[in-house]
Amino acid sequence: MLVVLGCGSDDDFANDPRPPLPIELTGVIQSGKLTVSPTKFGAGPVLITISNQTDDPHTVTLSGGAIKGARVGPVEPANTASIQRTLEPGDYEVSAGGEAAVEREIKPATLAVGAERESSSGDLSLP
Repeated sequence: MLVVLGCGSDDDFANDPRPPLPIELTGVIQSGKLTVSPTKFGAGPVLITISNQTDDPHTVTLSGGAIKGARVGPVEPANTASIQRTLEPGDYEVSAGGEAAVEREIKPATLAVGAERESSSGDLSLP
């Protein structure tokens, strides 16, 4: 009886670090302004969830850096929508607009993205 066992190859395994854990930002569209929190954080994956607390539907746009207008919507009144992106260091703007002319402009939220957040490679509870 001949038994041959193997457990891999001689090739090096590229054990690249995992990206940082995604962070969740929350925002709200109100009469006259859009706010997002937090406004300052490190670069990496983000999930921005925006709630529309106005009486009109709005399209939400994330722009800045290499992002040239990631859009979601229209977000109906009393509803939410999300934008998921990986952000590089730099300044970004989250804005809300509508198809119909609005009486007052909605002031956009600004985000300041700093150096990349720490890798999630050392977190054992991650999949």
